[in-house]
Amino acid sequence: MSLAALGGGIAKRGDIALALGVVAILVVLILPMPAWLLDISLALSITLSVLILMTVLFIDKPLEFSSFPTILLIATMLRLALNLASTRLILANGHEGHDAAGKVIEAFGNFVMGGNFVIGIIVFAILVIVNFVVITKGSGRIAEVSARFSLDAMPGKQMAIDADLSAGLINEEQARSRRKELEDESTFYGAMDGAAKFVRGDAIAGLLITFINVIGGIIIGTVQMGLSFGEAANVYTLLTVGDGLVSQIPALIVSVGAGILVTKAGVAGSADKAVFGQLSGYPKALGLSAILMACLGLLPGIPMIPFLGMAALAGGAAWKLSRRKIDEAAEREVQTQKEANAAPVAEEPISSALQIDQIRLELGYGLLALINNASGARLTDQIKGLRRQLAADMGFVLPSVRIQDNLQLPANTYVIRVKEIESARGDVRPGMLLVMDPRGDAISMAGEATTEPTFGLPAMWIDPKNKEEAMFRGYTVVDAQTVITTHLTETIKDQMPELLSYAETQKLLDELDKDHQKLVADVVPNQITIGGLQRVLQNLLTERVSIRDLPTILEGVAEACSYTRNVNAITEHVRSRLARQLSNAGTNDSGFIPLVTLSPNWEQAFAEAVVGDGEDRQLAMAPTKLQEFINAVRQTFERHAMMGENPVLLTSPGIRAYVRSIVERFRPATTVMSQNEIHPKARIKTLGQI
Repeated sequence: MSLAALGGGIAKRGDIALALGVVAILVVLILPMPAWLLDISLALSITLSVLILMTVLFIDKPLEFSSFPTILLIATMLRLALNLASTRLILANGHEGHDAAGKVIEAFGNFVMGGNFVIGIIVFAILVIVNFVVITKGSGRIAEVSARFSLDAMPGKQMAIDADLSAGLINEEQARSRRKELEDESTFYGAMDGAAKFVRGDAIAGLLITFINVIGGIIIGTVQMGLSFGEAANVYTLLTVGDGLVSQIPALIVSVGAGILVTKAGVAGSADKAVFGQLSGYPKALGLSAILMACLGLLPGIPMIPFLGMAALAGGAAWKLSRRKIDEAAEREVQTQKEANAAPVAEEPISSALQIDQIRLELGYGLLALINNASGARLTDQIKGLRRQLAADMGFVLPSVRIQDNLQLPANTYVIRVKEIESARGDVRPGMLLVMDPRGDAISMAGEATTEPTFGLPAMWIDPKNKEEAMFRGYTVVDAQTVITTHLTETIKDQMPELLSYAETQKLLDELDKDHQKLVADVVPNQITIGGLQRVLQNLLTERVSIRDLPTILEGVAEACSYTRNVNAITEHVRSRLARQLSNAGTNDSGFIPLVTLSPNWEQAFAEAVVGDGEDRQLAMAPTKLQEFINAVRQTFERHAMMGENPVLLTSPGIRAYVRSIVERFRPATTVMSQNEIHPKARIKTLGQI
């Protein structure tokens, strides 16, 4: 294989080339190097340092040069190895003349020192101080602080990424990329903190090597080579200081690159954009600088031409930048005007007229202050609480309530609309309190008599300063916001079956946790359709039965579908599965369920009045018989209500639905249950019989 082919193969394999380079550096530490090879190696060291600096100047972000700590270590090892090789040549061949360690060291010694080794020592000492005390120390401190702050900020940045991912602002791939960038940033600044020690150690090593070479060269020249002290000091000092300069100048270049890299954190763009872009962003600063330079140039004893020249340059730059900013602002304004003129007025699509609000609360202009009431609870906050309460109590997620002002309404009137149709309205007095007697009696206080809009109880609007007196008398006291919220709550509970749409039913199924998704897949649509399940849930909501325990409801539906497809029959079976929940809802403060039962005669009358089979079953009772039943129920429940009881009407399972269909027409709040819906462990107390 030819040498060219071997070189080409090594060039294609970067890992082998890097390994051979590191091995070559280690070999230089052991074996002597000829002067011509040392010249080539020193040129390579200077080229590598300049390349590092130029790369730092042109990158946009520090992380684009994340391999800098590794490159810094290799460059430092290369300089130290060349230092050792040049030391060996200087001490061995220094008595032969100024070119004993190669032409590069001789050139640096003569050019920088001008043949005077004292000047060389001073220049070398200054370079070491600049590198060691100023640049290296400052960049090391910045890297240390950046590493610490980057590590401290990592948990917060991680949570910000997770929050953006949860909110849907970024996808999983973007989140993974940002996490990787965060880890790389922390690792980079930690590595830069350690890499700064390489430069610091390099400066110290260069200083010690130079001192040793000078002392050792003088001793060897005078003792072994027979030179006079002056000749030995001149030759060995010139060679040693030249060697030190050849090593320290690349070290200084790399230190500057490291300083620029760590100070560039948080600034996007290459170094020229970061520096000139921000310095030229304030023409006033340049103008003031020009004025100051001109004043300095006019002072006696100070040369006028340099300072006035700088003042002219700064003033010209300030004027040009100011004009550029004015032109850019005018151009942006013209562009904005063109875009505004070119952009067509967006016409509202006709389809938007087909959209309706599920729930809308319209307020008269006198009630608008209730929305942004700074002194108390705002109406919007209470409505948010209402949505959460309904979700917890009924398992029903209330659609968003749109609040809108309506100038056509009286000032203190509000209207509740469900699907654009008025469902309720009332009048309230902002800034006043509504007082009601829990017993339903008239209010014996000074104020404006009215009727409570939700339940129709006698009430009175009073001044807030009389609140303590009203509470002392045992009255119920509420503000205007609570009156509206209560009315809205009862209206929504009455309209929940209608508000539970097909889409809302599907959403309830989709939001069940993963453990119940197999149940959903088995029941829907194999045994019942989404529409059928919607009707079952609507039947439950009609009687204000919570559908929050949706898994139990689905289990009941699956059981009922094995013998019937009748939605009402399925609903009755589901109610029996919810016996514990229904019994708990009907239990009073004393811990038992107060019951009013149907007499055997009424049980038989209803059973005989049910005609038809399957889906066609219906109640066919004579109107006079129905009126007799209605009167009996009304009298019995009103009598118990006067005694402070709110009993449950108990029937047999076969007729419960039909009894409820009659009772809901004149007493919709009355609970009707069958024997199957009384939980075995529930305590009951029979108060009477119809």
